[in-house]
Amino acid sequence: MSDMRLLVIEDDSEGAAYLVKAFREQGHVADHSADGLDGYARACEGDYDVLIVDRMLPKLDGLSLISSLRAQKIETPALILSALGQVDDRVKGLRAGGDDYLPKPYAFSELLARVEVLARRKGLAGAQDTVYRVADLELDRLSHKLTRSGKEIALQPREFRLLEYLMSHAGQVVTRTMLLENVWDYHFDPQTNVIDVHISRLRGKIDKGHATQLLHTIRGAGYMIRDGAR
Repeated sequence: MSDMRLLVIEDDSEGAAYLVKAFREQGHVADHSADGLDGYARACEGDYDVLIVDRMLPKLDGLSLISSLRAQKIETPALILSALGQVDDRVKGLRAGGDDYLPKPYAFSELLARVEVLARRKGLAGAQDTVYRVADLELDRLSHKLTRSGKEIALQPREFRLLEYLMSHAGQVVTRTMLLENVWDYHFDPQTNVIDVHISRLRGKIDKGHATQLLHTIRGAGYMIRDGAR
């Protein structure tokens, strides 16, 4: 299974670095949070396929993190990692909203296989979201086909990923930080105009020649894609 978006929430820096590197070597996008509060914020903001959550975390423990996500109706699959392998601990993890539980130590091959299963389940549950539509703009995530008013538009891979992210948040302000982290996989500001350049190119492809503009700049906040007629 390729191109999963994963969030590793683990306070062991060496263990987290190993997981992030291993997942990326498998062709996946892997982000890291070192404490429960940061992990919770990223899980709320990011569009992840699976969360890998350590049970014992500073600031907010793993079970409380998952319970809080479920209370916010965020159903991203969560796999719990724990040095506590007793039945009662596994039951607590699952009842807190976890989808799987893997005791430490573990083999990365097993972790990867379990994560792939969870991602497939999410994919089946979210099958209705494989096509995004905003007004007469339609993006098919599976075929990577984009059309507006029935006319196909060619996009570069990064442009497609940018538009996909914007359309998944249609009607919402998407900040520059969100784009840097979720489209470019940066967790720092590179101090370049890379976002502005790509937004300009994208706007030229999807809005040029159309009376209704869909891609909007929200001054001082970020960007939004929406039906301009509303």
